[in-house]
Amino acid sequence: MLRSALQSFGTLKARTPLVYPGQRVGLMGGSFNPPHEGHTVCAVTALRRLKLDQLWWIVTPGNPLKSGDGLPPIEERMAASRAFAPSPAIKITGFEAALGSPYTYATVQFLTRHYPQVKFVWVMGADNLATFHRWQHWRETAHLVPIAVVDRPGWHLKALASPAARYLARYRLPESASARLLGAKLPAWVFLTTRLSEASSTALRAAGKA
Repeated sequence: MLRSALQSFGTLKARTPLVYPGQRVGLMGGSFNPPHEGHTVCAVTALRRLKLDQLWWIVTPGNPLKSGDGLPPIEERMAASRAFAPSPAIKITGFEAALGSPYTYATVQFLTRHYPQVKFVWVMGADNLATFHRWQHWRETAHLVPIAVVDRPGWHLKALASPAARYLARYRLPESASARLLGAKLPAWVFLTTRLSEASSTALRAAGKA
């Protein structure tokens, strides 16, 4: 009971970017430790191909599938993301920290309930699709919002052969229909091919320690 009350209080404190009814908004979650060219390629590709009004970089308190050891404070990662974002349409937000849950399902559930007239789409790299079946309530997440998967170097075949991709195969839209994804019957998803960037947060952190 106490946990439920605390989570409800958290949703009241969650401050998202300004958004208007009818807008098309992409959601990209991650630790952004640090932000890199791969993030911008993914964001710009989604903005253009999905005809989005905004794309939110949701800087997370931590990834449930990864160790949080050495993770810089969220404020520091948000500041770095603001400095790195290449477009004013990319909004940097840390509202997820107030929700009391690190899981994407809780984030998407919160947004779709609070903004029922906004068209949201979850945007992720092909490397995330490869492990999507390990995310909490991933099937339910796919029934809440459409999903756009942006290709990443070395992950194309692994992603499309993953358990989640196989499960969702019959709901995949052709890439030529990308702009219609946000109005499609759920579940729905699309795989977007684009120029590839070899940049990764892991490699950049390793280089910084060298």
